[in-house]
Amino acid sequence: MGQTFIDLSIAIETGLPSDPEMMIPKVDFIDHAMGAEQMETFFPGLKKNQLPKGLGWAVEFVQLTTHSGTHLDAPYHYHPTMDNGKKALTIDEVPLEWCFQDGVLLDFAHKADGERITAGDVEAELKRIDYTLKPLDIVLVRTGADAYWGKIDYLVKGAGMTRESTLYLCERGVKVVGIDAWSWDRPLPFLAQEFKEKGDPAVIWEAHFAGIEMGYCHMEKLTNLDKIPRPHGFKVACFPIKITGASGGWTRPVAIVED
Repeated sequence: MGQTFIDLSIAIETGLPSDPEMMIPKVDFIDHAMGAEQMETFFPGLKKNQLPKGLGWAVEFVQLTTHSGTHLDAPYHYHPTMDNGKKALTIDEVPLEWCFQDGVLLDFAHKADGERITAGDVEAELKRIDYTLKPLDIVLVRTGADAYWGKIDYLVKGAGMTRESTLYLCERGVKVVGIDAWSWDRPLPFLAQEFKEKGDPAVIWEAHFAGIEMGYCHMEKLTNLDKIPRPHGFKVACFPIKITGASGGWTRPVAIVED
């Protein structure tokens, strides 16, 4: 029996318009020729022609946020407290056992952009796939938004979770979830428009703010959820980069499927 590893992450690329302008990553590449010049400063007396084909190391300088690319949000991203008053976990404090568990795939790609994924929707999808959630399951939500990655339209694509549907999962012991859209909530422009029309602040970041009541982590900007061959019966690994005191960390989540 073998295993299939399915990469659920997008790549960090320079200049793509799939983030708000202030969050777009920038990558400066130091190629091997430039690296040879740097090596001359590290090794006094070295001449470039003494290096293999006159070439040195390659290095990249990356400017990005902890929420660029596929990443895991810690409870601290949502609020300073979680679980109704406890100190919220930062990304370096997230228990590693949360990040390697059985996976469950919920498919809501049929929903319209900006539509709510309700607790009733989650319950109905679990019934459809004949699955009962257990503590620490990692729940992945497919909206189909990843098809637009690399385009500005990505920011307004996909349905999104609500406070109630997020708490539905948390109440069943789920600690890590993920979505293939820019946000776990509905796209921000839809929230902004609804707030403008109704003036009700409860609509703002409601799924994120659910973490104030029950602490949980979510992954954003997943991809390839459609490549997972079954809705359960697979593992997910999503260990985040350890950044002291940070609200999130980059991760390369993988679905591990037994053949």
